[in-house]
Amino acid sequence: MASKLIRIGTRGSALALAQAHETRSRLMAAHDLPEEAFEIVVIKTSGDQIQDRPLSEAGGKGLFTKEIEEAMLDGRIDLAVHSSKDMPTVLPDGLGLTAFLPREDVRDAFLSPKARTLTELPHGAVVGSSSLRRQAMIKRLRPDIEVVMYRGNLQTRLKKLEEGQVDATLLAYAGLRRLGLEEHVTSLLDTDDFLPAVGQGAIGIESRLDDAETLALLAPIHDADTQFRLDAERAFLAVLDGSCRTPIGGLATVEGDKLHFRGKILKPDGSEVHEISREGFTSDALLIGREAGLALKDLAGPNFLAG
Repeated sequence: MASKLIRIGTRGSALALAQAHETRSRLMAAHDLPEEAFEIVVIKTSGDQIQDRPLSEAGGKGLFTKEIEEAMLDGRIDLAVHSSKDMPTVLPDGLGLTAFLPREDVRDAFLSPKARTLTELPHGAVVGSSSLRRQAMIKRLRPDIEVVMYRGNLQTRLKKLEEGQVDATLLAYAGLRRLGLEEHVTSLLDTDDFLPAVGQGAIGIESRLDDAETLALLAPIHDADTQFRLDAERAFLAVLDGSCRTPIGGLATVEGDKLHFRGKILKPDGSEVHEISREGFTSDALLIGREAGLALKDLAGPNFLAG
């Protein structure tokens, strides 16, 4: 299939590399290619360098993709492997999310040496999280809990927890599974109560839309159901807020040719929440997500997203 070296762009964290290696392994199997046919190109992004403040204050999700996308547009890499939840809803001209791997478990994991569940934490406990969505959902469930900013890769966050800097934290279960770190999980949060981030658990592959050779390379490893789910979720997010500034949860599930979507938006302090659900055919995934976003925007009112 491939007559040239296939260059895969990725961030340098352990999780990002694990996702790039999984993509390479699937491509090797699909096309009977040796490992030497690929080069993993590690690219340091702005988001990796900013550790002293929330991403919402520094520029949002694009901080994890900007330098990688520049490398793709310059022709230095052929494709990029991303955590889909880190992807902005608007991509640079000429680039697109052209393949998705089968989606992992979407749930958030609760990690703590102090309690079995979030609700069992002692009064006034300190929970570390850099996610506005998780912060708002924690505060809504437990207003007494102090939530502090908690940046860093998975290993850094686990070390901070072990050192007692916080009493608990929440992390994406998918990332822990991909790194073989499930033993650190105390319990899992049900999506009925704790709706995940849009795209959580899904590996998205970005490439140039005019690169027919790379598109053909990716086609055999693409998971259509994951794309339907992400199409609905990302369309929902695009209507409400494409960055990191608003606590938003969204999850689409697929059964046969039917898609069910649930979305939620909260005030940062958890004091107000609005929810919506929609369903339809997978072929209408984009429309379902967009209509859910518009309906939820109307339900929340004109001042909700601004305040």
